[in-house]
Amino acid sequence: DLKSICMDGHATFDRIAKKGIPTIAAINGSCLGGGLEWALHCSYRIASTNKKTVLGLPEVKLGLLPGWGGTQLLRPLVGLQAALDMMLTGKNIRPDRAIKMGLVDEIADPHSLETIAVRAAEELAKGTLKPKRRPKGLMQKALEDTSFGRNLVFKKAKEMVEKNTGGHYPSPPTILECVEKGYNSSNIKAALEFEAQKFSEMASTTQSEALIGLFDGSTHLKKNPFGKPAKSVENVVVLGAGLMGAGIAQVSAEKGMNVLLKDRDFVSVGKGVKYIEDNLKSKLKKRKTTKFDVDLAMSKVVPLVDDGDLWQRSFKKAGLVIEAVPENLDLKHRVIKQAEEFLPENCIFATNTSALPISEIAKASRRPENVIGMHYFSPVPMMPLLEVIPHSKTSKVASSIASDVGSRQGKTVIVVKDVPGFYVNRCLGPFLVETCSLVEDGVGLEFLDKTIKGFGLPVGPLH
Repeated sequence: DLKSICMDGHATFDRIAKKGIPTIAAINGSCLGGGLEWALHCSYRIASTNKKTVLGLPEVKLGLLPGWGGTQLLRPLVGLQAALDMMLTGKNIRPDRAIKMGLVDEIADPHSLETIAVRAAEELAKGTLKPKRRPKGLMQKALEDTSFGRNLVFKKAKEMVEKNTGGHYPSPPTILECVEKGYNSSNIKAALEFEAQKFSEMASTTQSEALIGLFDGSTHLKKNPFGKPAKSVENVVVLGAGLMGAGIAQVSAEKGMNVLLKDRDFVSVGKGVKYIEDNLKSKLKKRKTTKFDVDLAMSKVVPLVDDGDLWQRSFKKAGLVIEAVPENLDLKHRVIKQAEEFLPENCIFATNTSALPISEIAKASRRPENVIGMHYFSPVPMMPLLEVIPHSKTSKVASSIASDVGSRQGKTVIVVKDVPGFYVNRCLGPFLVETCSLVEDGVGLEFLDKTIKGFGLPVGPLH
């Protein structure tokens, strides 16, 4: 019984609290879901500045809700609006943001985290350290500390949930219900019991089962089906500095790979470099990265052009080439032949094509066993999927390296056959054919769009 398990957890937290001993959560790395809820029960929270340190309640992404007190304990620390945003989106919070919103009490260098945690415990025990709560602004007080304001916040949150989910996912409105229950309950225990009951109910829904299946599938795809390559690729060549090529270069550089971005002239390659720079500056503005990381990523990108022999000399250290030139078989053949003149024999050549057979492209290669498809989706920095497409002569080594690089770029890698449409477009084709048939039969575009979205798809078929 999941409700009993949740309540047993609360009983454990209660026994610890009754001892009157300060409890410190020293957080270094991922602190998500039940891990964060455990930290919320502690007297004091310290997060390290480790790049891997993130905090969050992502249960909504699994069709669930926080079941160990998250819906009741988060709000007093960060405020109602911030708490709802965290729980309804499942977003990760970095340490610098966490301390500003009151989610943690301190941040520390990873190397001094334990020392600072011990010091905090001693000072809490002596009474010389008191956790400080972030003061609320006037507007926040009006919205969160009055019944009228709270009703307005919950009303807007429910409207947002309905708009974003179309009523297909029961966990977001149930999270709102649990938070509201905390305001209306006479004691915290009743609210926690209500939360535990709702957690148990959500765990038995078909939506949760499906979302957990998606999560398990995505986790499984992180494992390289061809095994870990003997040597990781550090130097990547990207041929073509258009939107696709520049996007591929960006996600490679951001993950620490050295990128040679080549196009026919300085104007073309300059546009690609500017695209990368603008994307990174946008992330910096949104505080999704740091100035240091932006500068580091840009330093990894070296623009090259056809004139001169610099590109020829630079290609000698390449471990992987990804061509992103227009979808023209003759052009791709010329590109392969030209590049292979200066590439090492063990260099893998990947083609970013959405339609051309990989086996046909490989016919121009001296080493067809090193040719493979890597089909990205636009815009590359945002779209998570990557199709890796070996043809009949592709070696296991080439497949392993392509899959490894894709995973390191942060992509969800799926290995598909060298068949028309590969996987995604093979699914999309029949979908669009049936859509056009319905339109020809007189079905209205708005009705069709609304009906398809009613099934749960995020956009209609003609977008």
